[in-house]
Amino acid sequence: MRREARADLRLAESVEKHEVLAMAMAAGRVNLAQGRAIVAALERLPRSGRFAVSAEQRAAAEAHLVELAAHHDAKALRILGRRVFEVIAPDLAEQFEGRALEREEAEALRRTTLTMWEDDEGTCHGRFRLPALHGQMLTKMILAISSPSRAAGADAQSGIDPDLPTPVRHGIALTQLLASVQAKDLPRTGGCGATIVVSMTLDQLLARLDAAGVCTLDTGGRISATEARRLACSAGIIPMVLGGRGQVLDVGRKRRLHTEAMRLAMGVRDGGCTAVDCQVPPGLCHAHHDSGWAEGGHTNVDTGRLVCPHHHRRIHDHRYQTKHLPSGKVSFHRRE
Repeated sequence: MRREARADLRLAESVEKHEVLAMAMAAGRVNLAQGRAIVAALERLPRSGRFAVSAEQRAAAEAHLVELAAHHDAKALRILGRRVFEVIAPDLAEQFEGRALEREEAEALRRTTLTMWEDDEGTCHGRFRLPALHGQMLTKMILAISSPSRAAGADAQSGIDPDLPTPVRHGIALTQLLASVQAKDLPRTGGCGATIVVSMTLDQLLARLDAAGVCTLDTGGRISATEARRLACSAGIIPMVLGGRGQVLDVGRKRRLHTEAMRLAMGVRDGGCTAVDCQVPPGLCHAHHDSGWAEGGHTNVDTGRLVCPHHHRRIHDHRYQTKHLPSGKVSFHRRE
């Protein structure tokens, strides 16, 4: 028997217990979807305990929901049905709903799942189920990062092109959200923090921007040398620099990152991303070395600058030439 048929059978069996609802459905005043919503609301009403609902109260709830069906669809009825206790026992409604929410939250946490897998095209797929609260938290974060209303010229303040399709903008926002999580804020496992280690050769580290190459991650993945050089500039990764025979020459690039005090000072000085016409605030920016430490540069306020994720990628993109302006800003020009 198909799922729909089984659902209809269960609904028919339930409707037989509710005379007012059965008459309304027979008269065509309540459709199947609305009937399921009403039955679900009535079955949630407790039959025992402190919040036990009497037969009279149950009948009042049924009549109230059937009346609402004349003005609300099934989706709205499901929402209203969760608050029907306010109609039949207003003095106990808040406590009842509070207890119901506690049970719902505990059950939602037990049903939480996350599954991820990678394909052979450099992307990771996933499926998740979260408690409603955490889903709303994630939604607000994604919308805050990807909102097209924060666009400035051709670039969004978050570094996300506002003309991209919404799912793409939201996906890029998720990557930026993940990259912003500090390893120091996460639990340690095996004596180490949850920090990606990138193995790269000294030649790859010192190479010019357009030099291609492949670097490996301690997770078993691989990234381009260009991406590794960009990440080593400011992200919370640890490059492991190897010599010609694979000997470790240096470990611990994280120790050369700008400190919080340096970032605060640059935030006050730069006011946000230093790319021309970009309005990304300091809190969403990366700290970039104008002269990389691999070329003898130092990690300090004078030789550092704030750039948003989008313009940080552009600084390390060999297809663009970066020009430092007297105002302290930087501009970009595509190479011919």
